[in-house]
Amino acid sequence: METFEAHYESMCSKILKYMPNADMAIIDRAVEYARNKHKDQKRRDGSPYIIHPLAVAEIVVEMGLDTDAVLGALLHDCIEDTDASHEDIEKIFGQTVAELVEGVTKLTRANFSSTEQAQMENLRKLFMAMSKDIRVVLIKIADRLHNMRTMQYQTFGKQISKCQETMDIYAPLAHRLGMQKIKWELEDTSLRYLNPTAYDSIMSYLNAHKEQDEAFMNTIQNKITQRLTCVGINNTTYGRIKHVYSIYRKMQAQGKTIDELYDIYAFRVIVDTIPDCYNVLGHIHDLFNLVPGRFKDYISTPKPNMYQSLHTTVIGSQGIPFEVQIRTWDMHQTAEYGIAAHWKYKQGTGDGNEKDFEWVRRLLESQQDTDAEDYVQSLKIDMFDDEVFVFTPKGRIVSLPAGSTPIDFAYAIHSGVGNAMIGAKVNNRIANIDTPLKNGDIVEVLTSKSAKGPSRDWLNICKSNQARTKIKQWFKKEKRDENVAHGRSSFEAEMRRAGLPLSITIDPEFSPQLLKKLSFESWEDMYAAIGYGGLTAVKAVGRIRDDINKAVKAQVNDKLHPAIPLRTVPDSETAKNNRHAVNGVIVEDIDSCMIKFAKCCAPVPGDAIVGFITKGFGVSIHRADCPNAAHRDDPVQANRWVRVRWANQEEQPFETTLELDCITRDGLLLDVATVMSTNRIRVKELLGKDMPGGKSVFTVRFEVKNVAELDSIRNKLLSIRDVLGSRRGQN
Repeated sequence: METFEAHYESMCSKILKYMPNADMAIIDRAVEYARNKHKDQKRRDGSPYIIHPLAVAEIVVEMGLDTDAVLGALLHDCIEDTDASHEDIEKIFGQTVAELVEGVTKLTRANFSSTEQAQMENLRKLFMAMSKDIRVVLIKIADRLHNMRTMQYQTFGKQISKCQETMDIYAPLAHRLGMQKIKWELEDTSLRYLNPTAYDSIMSYLNAHKEQDEAFMNTIQNKITQRLTCVGINNTTYGRIKHVYSIYRKMQAQGKTIDELYDIYAFRVIVDTIPDCYNVLGHIHDLFNLVPGRFKDYISTPKPNMYQSLHTTVIGSQGIPFEVQIRTWDMHQTAEYGIAAHWKYKQGTGDGNEKDFEWVRRLLESQQDTDAEDYVQSLKIDMFDDEVFVFTPKGRIVSLPAGSTPIDFAYAIHSGVGNAMIGAKVNNRIANIDTPLKNGDIVEVLTSKSAKGPSRDWLNICKSNQARTKIKQWFKKEKRDENVAHGRSSFEAEMRRAGLPLSITIDPEFSPQLLKKLSFESWEDMYAAIGYGGLTAVKAVGRIRDDINKAVKAQVNDKLHPAIPLRTVPDSETAKNNRHAVNGVIVEDIDSCMIKFAKCCAPVPGDAIVGFITKGFGVSIHRADCPNAAHRDDPVQANRWVRVRWANQEEQPFETTLELDCITRDGLLLDVATVMSTNRIRVKELLGKDMPGGKSVFTVRFEVKNVAELDSIRNKLLSIRDVLGSRRGQN
């Protein structure tokens, strides 16, 4: 079993190597603080939990970050997994460290409607923190790297879900930050659990051919080294086998077995200066035969993750192709550790170059008006796919996802340019707007002030989520009525295709739960979302299919096994029967029926009310202003709405809910609770949730005797400082 002492010594030795001037006193204080907070927690293998923060801190040290980042790594799980608070950490270790820890902490206390929603919100929180301080994501990647190194102790289900998340998010994120060494380890470890058969097969082949591969690489390495040494170019040259996941991808892409692959060898030549890089390139092409179309100059045109190198593929005398990467030592450091290699805090110069993190801002923008599942999927395109580099007519480089079109280019320039686009030129020739762009293309967008805006077809043409989001935003803002009509048509067509009855969506008994499942306030809002592309009709129907089938089944059962019918009372007996109330409500012209209060509006005595005859559950009582009672004049449902009134009898408590819109501040929850307690109000539930922009929403479920008492309590709550408004909520 791993021990605290061994990991602490290992971390200290790395600090001595990479951070000789580090403040060990404050680091030791953080170690003891984290050790005390995690003292009752164990890792899956039974070892003390503190081993994990120590290991993460060691990885952060290897990245070459500063003392604050090491402290953030040591404390990164304290807020999430212990009773430590942001204020506690800020008081002891400072505001910067506290914000780093807060940025790494997941939104574990929030409630989400789906796994995709939770993942999107956690990613959005991470990117927001990352846009302020890049160290947040570097600590997060170090955290995931150590978790992957100890994945053998997790359950099979956890292994699959965590490894898939690593492949979808963290390995590509490491790539986007230029951290190739970490990216490779994350990918190889993930493949080991996601496809152990393929992983073991590749490893077995490599081990069996190890001597043969080493002999080939030594021959090539010696040949390059001898030539460069003879011409006086100082160099470090070495060969390597491409990592396991890279080989796996080549096998999948080319439909070949590993013994049919040839380009699995790569050589690196590291020199002192940029002119030396180009001199080496000439000698490589003199020594070996060039493979046409396989030369890339990432020195003159760096990748967005700051990667620089010359890449060329050649064939040696044995007929085996291999890649040669030529770079300087500074470029090599950047290629290995990416943004961490250019960490500006260690020079005390503040934030990183804003242009370097423009892509983070684009990711945050693309989250708006986007379905959670679509957002997580689109990240793989916008942030993680291969890029294509094109130029504006003035020579500005624009990076886009591979396969992008002039539409993507236009919206990458500005949303106004995309919305006014009427055509495009590629390399000074008129081109279709769906033309895939290639590296080096010069793209010009043709615009017109009289342009009518984007077409819905563009959503299917563009490749980048940035363009798709901006097009959706235009339709959302400019075409509300058209969106509703288009969305309604698409939704109804999908319902018919799925064989589901449309009548169920206007049934007040089922409509509220269907809308809640869809996360919309009204059907019109949902139609509008489908119309502008924020949601597809297929997904909308898919989310409520099971609920609709259950509702239909319940209706069938009602017909097969009808409930005892509600007896209509003759007019001559009406006055007599009206004296008999159930749950404080009299249903006119109906005697002895079951009464239930609708959860969608939670009526209380004093509210104007109406009744709806349900199938098998008596009469459901709604407030007259309830949205689900708005269509009671509809001929399809009219015969199921009845007149009801409150009975004049001894008052009894009724449950209701208020939602309070507030400005976030400490102690506000206590103030709300104090008002309820002082007025002897029985509170059933009191919840608070922080919202963007420094706002909060408090939900209070409590008992009142009538609407007068409710109004009194509402006024007292509104008198609390920083409570901005209130509304009746759902029980």
